[in-house]
Amino acid sequence: MVNPFAAQTELLIMGMLRDEPAGMYGLELVKASDGKLKRGTIYVTLGRMEEKGYVRSRAKADAEHPGIPRPIYKLTGVGARVLEGAEFAGWKMSEA
Repeated sequence: MVNPFAAQTELLIMGMLRDEPAGMYGLELVKASDGKLKRGTIYVTLGRMEEKGYVRSRAKADAEHPGIPRPIYKLTGVGARVLEGAEFAGWKMSEA
């Protein structure tokens, strides 16, 4: 069974995706996190978040990066509610 509770790293990602409604690529999240997210774990974390229903991805072709389309991630309604609940409870996204 998947753990339904969001980890600090997941809350950080959800906060970043909420602020970028068009979505973000995994490596964009790493770059924008100021060192809080790591290249080696971002896709594992995003995959786990997708299983929980917090984010969704879709492959988007990019003219700057020909070849296999890169997935872009967006916050889902479930993810937004989890984030709102965490913020209401006073959890901090900056401690990830």
